[in-house]
Parts: sequence; C-alpha cells; structure tokens
Amino acid sequence: MPVINVEDLTDKDKALMEVTQLKTEVKLERWKTSKCCEEIRDYIQALVDEDTLVKGISEEKNPFKEKGGCVVC
Repeated sequence: MPVINVEDLTDKDKALMEVTQLKTEVKLERWKTSKCCEEIRDYIQALVDEDTLVKGISEEKNPFKEKGGCVVC
C-alpha cells in the first residue's frame, strides 16, 4: 500500500478518505468489552496446561539444554 502524505491532499480527498474509513468501520461487528474479556480469559484458562510460559519446558524437549558437562583438567 503506498504511503500518502495527508498534507498534500485536498479537503475533498481527505473527506473521501474519512468516509471510506467510516464505511469500513460501520460494517464491523462490535462486542462489549466485558464479553471479549470473558472469552479471552476462558481461552487462556482452557490452554493453560499446554502453555510453555506457564509450565516451562521439559528437560527432554529443551533445545537449549547443555548436551554435556564441561571438564577442566
């Protein structure tokens, strides 16, 4: 998408862009914030057992685990 310098547009072009944006926004389905928050919370809680950030990485599957020890002679 090309970059448009708004300062170079005429007032008519700016109004057309705003009307186009408003037409796009009016088509969007709107939800109450409380409903969205409940759905996000339920989704997170449903997947908490699989979440690596919550339960950590098992030692067998950890790609960053050291393969061997360091021996100093």
